[in-house]
Amino acid sequence: MNLFHAIFLGLLQGVTEFLPISSSGHLALVEFFLGIEEAGLTFDVALHLGTLLGVCIYFRRDLFMMLTALVNPRVLGEDAGHQRLLAFYICLGTLPAVAAGYFLKDAAETILRSPVFIAAALAGAGLLLLLADKAGKHSRDMKSIGFVDVVLIGLFQAFALMPGVSRSGITMTASLMRGFNRMSAARFSFLLSVPVIFGAGVYNLPDIIRQGSKPGQLGFYLAGFVAAAVSGYLVIAFLLRFIQSHSFAVFAYYRFVLAGVVLLIQIL
Repeated sequence: MNLFHAIFLGLLQGVTEFLPISSSGHLALVEFFLGIEEAGLTFDVALHLGTLLGVCIYFRRDLFMMLTALVNPRVLGEDAGHQRLLAFYICLGTLPAVAAGYFLKDAAETILRSPVFIAAALAGAGLLLLLADKAGKHSRDMKSIGFVDVVLIGLFQAFALMPGVSRSGITMTASLMRGFNRMSAARFSFLLSVPVIFGAGVYNLPDIIRQGSKPGQLGFYLAGFVAAAVSGYLVIAFLLRFIQSHSFAVFAYYRFVLAGVVLLIQIL
């Protein structure tokens, strides 16, 4: 690990975490083919906390509104009910991912990280995204979200434990299947990432304390954290502008191409 690798991995994490192309899949492929390894669990958590900071800054108003609805709902008036329900739905949608992470974490970090499996996940989830984007009605917004929607989106999110699937991609796919417009699908996916990313950091905290950090690595952790936070924020802003006039198809096609390249390299 050096400073260049730390910044590169931070940028890669921030960009791929919020685009529907799989951050875990890209990081695993970089590690496998380029030999660039992360500097242990602490660095991995630093990257995820960087993306958490990016999404929290971008959606600071939304998060503040939900928190206010829970603590002092009278301030928001009639909107308090919707904001409180949205906060509940975000927590509910997180539960399947928590269960999947608890029971399948070891498999996701070993068996499911092979390039062939990642290529299959990239292509398969990409096809689902493409079909959902083309067939979806795109007629609903976040104010119409209900219990069934959140349960389905949450169940889909659990599959993101597999490298190559993409947490943002699979949750956007589920939202599009339920008839949500692209903007609402993306916004809910990003808000849903907050407890997932935060929870992953808290879950790994005991291991980090037990293992400690390697000497001289603090600068690398900070560089990766900042790179992930800045790139994550910029990518969220880019995607929400992009989908106002474009579909998700380009990301599905990118996934197909990347999957083909990975398989070709494996064959050769």
